[in-house]
Amino acid sequence: MFQKFKRMCRKAKKTIMQVSTKVRMLIIALLGGIPAMAQSTAGDYSAGTTALSTVAEEIVKYVPVMVKLCYAIAGVVAIIGAISVYIAMNNEEQDVKKKIMMVVGACLFLIAAAQALPLFFGINA
Repeated sequence: MFQKFKRMCRKAKKTIMQVSTKVRMLIIALLGGIPAMAQSTAGDYSAGTTALSTVAEEIVKYVPVMVKLCYAIAGVVAIIGAISVYIAMNNEEQDVKKKIMMVVGACLFLIAAAQALPLFFGINA
């Protein structure tokens, strides 16, 4: 089954590569233009604009909760990582430095994500 699919993909690629670049670009332009023409004939956009602004306002309400969630996850990762490093040190494992760096990196990533969320959504927090 997989071999058949592989053969079909190779055959399709070979067929596409035989078509000139200009024809390929024309096909892409035509296929990309169809949705644009469909949008332009829609007419009044006020309902969609209102709905998008409502959705944006509702999403912004969840940003403080997500920030606190990121901090909480960072705390849990730090505690579990510290326990893991402690166990590794007691067992005299080889890669203790690597474990420490992984835990610190994960915590820093989560803290940076928590601080970047308000900036991403345009909130002055």
